[in-house]
Amino acid sequence: MTLRRIGAPLVLERHPLPEPGAAEVLIRVHVCGICRTDLHVIDGELPDQPLPIVPGHEIVGEVAARGAGARWAVGTRVGVPWLGHACGTCEDCRAGRENLCERARFTGYQIDGGFAQYVIADARFCFRLPEGIDDRHAAPLLCAGLIGYRTLKMAGDARRLGIYGFGAAAHIVAQVARAQGREVYAFTRRGDLAAQRFALELGAVWAGDSEQPPPAPLDAALIFAPVGALVPLALRAVRKAGVVVCGGIHMSDIPAFPYALLWGERVLRSVANLTRRDAEEFLDLAPRIPVRTQVEAWPLEAANEALQRLREGRLTGAAILTMED
Repeated sequence: MTLRRIGAPLVLERHPLPEPGAAEVLIRVHVCGICRTDLHVIDGELPDQPLPIVPGHEIVGEVAARGAGARWAVGTRVGVPWLGHACGTCEDCRAGRENLCERARFTGYQIDGGFAQYVIADARFCFRLPEGIDDRHAAPLLCAGLIGYRTLKMAGDARRLGIYGFGAAAHIVAQVARAQGREVYAFTRRGDLAAQRFALELGAVWAGDSEQPPPAPLDAALIFAPVGALVPLALRAVRKAGVVVCGGIHMSDIPAFPYALLWGERVLRSVANLTRRDAEEFLDLAPRIPVRTQVEAWPLEAANEALQRLREGRLTGAAILTMED
């Protein structure tokens, strides 16, 4: 499913089977998750969007062929996340901050992604998946899970944790937070009772509209909805020395707010992409909790319909695409 024009529906096409280069693998895709970032790609909200491009960066599949020097054997089940390449030599890469590499490239944005039956990937940025999690339920872990995990790490040891935007990432990170003994407070679109019920089923101690104040001051707030207006609301909800972490790659403009909301040593920060260490840590942790993802499955050719449901907020948990020959 190819994006040929910004804002247009994806087009179902037949492409030649690609061949892996040195240090690359050819992966037969079993499942690919659908992420809100795919909407940002389709809508042209990320800079310098190359076209045409095949979206999709929550890829689960099997190595079908490998180039010289590629680390994975044919037949290995692997996952491919958003970060698809980093230079490995710049100051950020050498310091373990490969997520900030200026020459990084991203799956489904600058590298053809997993809305396809086969995909080429840099073998260094593929990960062996836990045996206890099947393909369908593993796919959302590769972005919603990984970005959620990095966002949660940025919140430190916060006990009272607010989560703004209760979608794919939130429903995973809420399970991790509860397993760590934290209290979860879920904030949703106004009147989204289904999402609020879902949050409570996952162990949230409170769920309500994003405009509502929580019943107790928060130690930290994680924002997954791409809505800049949530930032002042979250700052208002956290106590002094609290942390607000913006977990998305794109957000609408943040409106002006009084300095008093930030004062008191509150911290406002963003999360940019992920590192391979994040992936290794989280994929080790997820089956031990265990994290259980809720998914709605669609065939590859129905990608546009699934994306529209995501855009309209009509999904509970995460959407995935399944492949057939």
